[in-house]
Formats: sequence, structure tokens, C-alpha cells
Amino acid sequence: MSVIEDVVATFRDAVGHEPDGVFAAPGRVNLIGEHTDHNEGHVLPFAIDRHCRVAAGRRADDVVTVRSAQEPGDAVSTTLEALPRARGWSAYALGTLWALRDAGLPGRHGWDLVVAGDVPLGAGLSSSAALECAVALAVAELSGAAFDRATLARAGRRAENDVVGAPVGIMDQAASLLCRDGAALLLDCRTLQGEDVALGLDEAGLVTLVVDTRVRHDLADGGYADRRAACVAAADALGVPALRDATPDMLGRLDGRLRRRARHVVTEQARVHRVVELLRTQRPADVGPELTASHASLRDDFAVSVPALDAVVEAVLEHGALGARLVGGGFGGSALVLAPTTTADSIGEAVRRRAADDGHPEPVVREVHPAGGARREPWAPGARH
Repeated sequence: MSVIEDVVATFRDAVGHEPDGVFAAPGRVNLIGEHTDHNEGHVLPFAIDRHCRVAAGRRADDVVTVRSAQEPGDAVSTTLEALPRARGWSAYALGTLWALRDAGLPGRHGWDLVVAGDVPLGAGLSSSAALECAVALAVAELSGAAFDRATLARAGRRAENDVVGAPVGIMDQAASLLCRDGAALLLDCRTLQGEDVALGLDEAGLVTLVVDTRVRHDLADGGYADRRAACVAAADALGVPALRDATPDMLGRLDGRLRRRARHVVTEQARVHRVVELLRTQRPADVGPELTASHASLRDDFAVSVPALDAVVEAVLEHGALGARLVGGGFGGSALVLAPTTTADSIGEAVRRRAADDGHPEPVVREVHPAGGARREPWAPGARH
């Protein structure tokens, strides 16, 4: 049974009729530009070929139900009025619906939502944004709302900020909604203006691997909020609106922790633009050292790495990778590896050996490919899929 068939069957069994539509949104990998998004800077993510799918149907009352096709007994039922009080995993979906309603979503009817996906949870691949974006596209399209995709992205971010309580930037939602096949998205997180940048990985004989350390993280905890607060404090001390406006020669005006945090953001901004130039001149292999430099900055200046991630980066570089770095907010999750296609198997073996030697959980190595953004699936009631 396909994932589409699974969510439709779960919807039918739970609700008693076919859904009005099925929608999919991808997870993402951020090639470069980590922790620059919440500093109004530039990022370069690409969507991956792993998705969250949502079967959605309108109700005649004001009740909203959310359930997982993988765990159908874990259903949540609430009302439109209670959406901002959502808690737990359903808060990502219910918070997005609340944010869209606050933005002018037409209609006062409730919803039945069934979700399923293959974006790994807690692995730094933005499973939460995939859920938010699939829900946002579903309810907006089925409501006939004239929202552009930037508005949908803002709704997902607001769900995480105001309902879930994670002070994330908008990169993940923008990538899930706006990316194109085979390309990364150069996104200005201040203006939400984006530009496609062809990756050219296949042509260069390169592959991107995501190594999930299986060390889990939660961006609603204090570590992420502390880093974001430090960035705000550094920008205030420098007298700039956000750290994207800071320059290297300003960093000497800061001391200690704030200087290190700001230095990561300033140097990471520069790395984003260097990587874009390399890709535009068809030199994707030369991106590798920039990834490794990003990891060092995230480890030493931003202090969001963990030993399991550092071990992955060290192991892959010793076995033929061109570059590697942690992806996502940090404190666990995954590392992104850029490598020649011919080395993928040996790299996977190397990270598993290193994890065993160091006493870390056995990592999961996944090959990921650049994919397009959120979409409505070509499904219709009664059709075979």
C-alpha cells in the first residue's frame, strides 16, 4: 500500500467518507546557511525526496480532528476556538490552521486531517515544517483562499513560534513550499524573496548523504532559544537591525560569548554567497570545504554540535567525502555529506564503525535528492493509485 493509499484508507475508516484531497510537502536539507534565517540572513536549502502527506476533508461543524495514519489511535479532537491551545505533535498542524484563520482563511467550518510521512522525526530534516506546509496547502486550497506560498510559509512559522513555542526562522517552511526539482533556494529571510540555484550534482558525479546520528533534539528546549537570544543581544550591542547587517570589522566591539555567536552568523552569511557563486559557475565539488568550515563554526562559535555529529564529520572526511556539516538547529540530528557517488557505500560503513567505536547510537545513512516543493497529489475519490 502506498503512503497515499494509507492516508486515504485511514481517513475513510475514521471519518466514514473519502477526503476532499491529498497534499504532500517535503522535508529539507539546508546546504549552507545555518542559524542565519532567524538573523534575517540568507540560506540555501533544498527540498528532499521525503514527504509528509495529509488527507483533508471539510466538516459541517467547528470541530477539527488530527490523526496519524501510522498511529491512528493517537487522534486529537478540538474546536476552531481552541486551536491556539494545542499541545503535543498535533500543535504543528492545529497551530498552522489557527495562523491561517488569523490571516483571513475563508469559512468557519472544521476539518478532518490524517497525516503520514517518511521524513524522519528529530533528524534535522524538518519533519515539523513538512507537516505544517502540507496542512497549510491543504486547507488553503480546499477553502479557496487566495494565499500565496509565502503566506503559507509564514503561517507554518507562526505555528511553531506562537503555538509550539519553538523560536525558529522561516527557512524550513519556505524550502518546503518554494523549492524546485534539482535546485536549491537562495532565500532572503528578511524579504522572503528567493532565487533557484541549480545544484548540478548528478552531472558532477556527486551525491548528498544525510547521516542521522539518532541523537534526538527538540528545538522548543532552551538551547535553541538561548542561541537566538544571544544573536538578538549581539545585534542590539552593534546597533544593527539583525546580524545579517553586521560586518566582520564590527565583531571586535563584542566580547566573549556574544562575539562567538555573532562571528558564526557573519561568517556563515559569507559562506552562503561563496557557495552560490561556486554553483553558478558549475563547481559543486568545490562546495565541500565550505560545508566543513560551516561545521567548525557551528561547533566552536555557535556551540550547537554534539560528539556524535563531530564524529560523523571526522569519519566521512577520512573516507573520501568532499565536505560535511551538521544540519538543522543542532544539539543532535543529522549531518549532511557531499561526496563522490562512488564513495557513498564506504562512507556509510565508516560512520557506522566510528559510532560503534565511540559508543554512539548506530547512525542511519540516507541518500537524498533535490525535490520540488509542496503539491496536491493527483488523487481523486474512486481512482486507482
